[in-house]
Amino acid sequence: MVNRFQQFIKENNLFDKEQTILLAVSGGIDSMILCDLFLKSNFKFAIAHCNFHLRGEESNRDERFVREYAKRNNIKIHVKEFDTYSYMKEKGKSMQVSAREMRYKWFNELLKEEGYSYIATGHHIDDSIETFFMNILRGTGIAGLHGILQKVNLVIHPLLFTNRAEIVSYQKSNNLEFVEDSSNATTKYTRNKIRHELIPLVKEIAPNFDKIVSKEIERFRETEVVFRSVINDAKTELLEIENQTVKISIEKLKSYVPQKIFMYEILSDFGFNETTINSIEDALLETSGKQFFSETHRLVKDRDFLLIVKNKPQNINQYLIEESQASVYSPIVLHMEILKDLQYVKIPKNKEVAMLDFDKLTFPLILRKWKKGDSFFPYGLQGEKKISEFYKNLKYSILDKENQWLLCSGNDIVWVVGQRIDDRYKLTKSTKTIYKIELD
Repeated sequence: MVNRFQQFIKENNLFDKEQTILLAVSGGIDSMILCDLFLKSNFKFAIAHCNFHLRGEESNRDERFVREYAKRNNIKIHVKEFDTYSYMKEKGKSMQVSAREMRYKWFNELLKEEGYSYIATGHHIDDSIETFFMNILRGTGIAGLHGILQKVNLVIHPLLFTNRAEIVSYQKSNNLEFVEDSSNATTKYTRNKIRHELIPLVKEIAPNFDKIVSKEIERFRETEVVFRSVINDAKTELLEIENQTVKISIEKLKSYVPQKIFMYEILSDFGFNETTINSIEDALLETSGKQFFSETHRLVKDRDFLLIVKNKPQNINQYLIEESQASVYSPIVLHMEILKDLQYVKIPKNKEVAMLDFDKLTFPLILRKWKKGDSFFPYGLQGEKKISEFYKNLKYSILDKENQWLLCSGNDIVWVVGQRIDDRYKLTKSTKTIYKIELD
């Protein structure tokens, strides 16, 4: 098995012999075989053990066992205790998800602090098959059909060349010690139900089923390579980024068939689940304005585009600009100047510069967003106009409206920033002082 282990690492380019690997070691049979193979291969490694305090004294027994093994074999060891139940309560997540998040956060910290190259776990072929079934039962795209990959970012799985039966045989022939996790025997968890109930039943029907599934998983991996190439080309064609907003042309999107597959693969990158993506697809034929949310992003169905932005905390309602201020840098960058020598002043034809009659302004000026009922007297137009109507004429999307700032003097809107000033505050022959404000 040692030779096969070394060959598997070399063929899949898991790591170089000079690199030091951090082994995730629970004390169970899989992780102890992983340690033994690393020792016999003279690879450089250290051990990381997590005590989640989920099985009382048994958890402490596992920790003592791993510590003693590391001491006996002169292996550097890292041990961390976790308050798993508090984390579950705080995050509202299951025990399995909580334990996974906590341990991998710690593993990654160790990689940075200690300079280890990769994290290695003791997952083998049987684990990969169980993962395959778990993903099918949960619902998955093609990525869920490839089982456990040999290498994912900084996590490697050097035992994916072997299965549980071979591991047990190797343990017995080498008389290797390990500790048994009593929770592995229960069918309380989905993975254990698959392991103890589903897979034995399938093996009754097809005794060589594990070899068949392993070959199919390998085909899925190869198919995914082709699939990913097509999806990446589609992303390049469809995704535009403009002012931190991702834009997807609805017309172009409709040309991709099957549309739902492309939408799933693209929108899942932004945290949208299958149910929400189905609703987004239904909304493509509806009028603009509908919004959808994931934990991290918001999607707005506009006239011609799907607009995606990161979720942001609510902004402060308004910002004040004092008469003495020369610049502001939040929420937008503005530079102000008071001009008195008017004979040398040139009026710029630039929407990003507002030239206002200083004596008509009341300070502090207020910088805020649109409110229902807002109106102003647009420069160059006749009469009063609702801000909502002004935005409509500009063909603003919902995001454009939300990002637009208004500069106000008292209750009057004096500048739709970067667009148009109010006619009542324009420069006239009687203007003595100009208030110049420029959007950077």
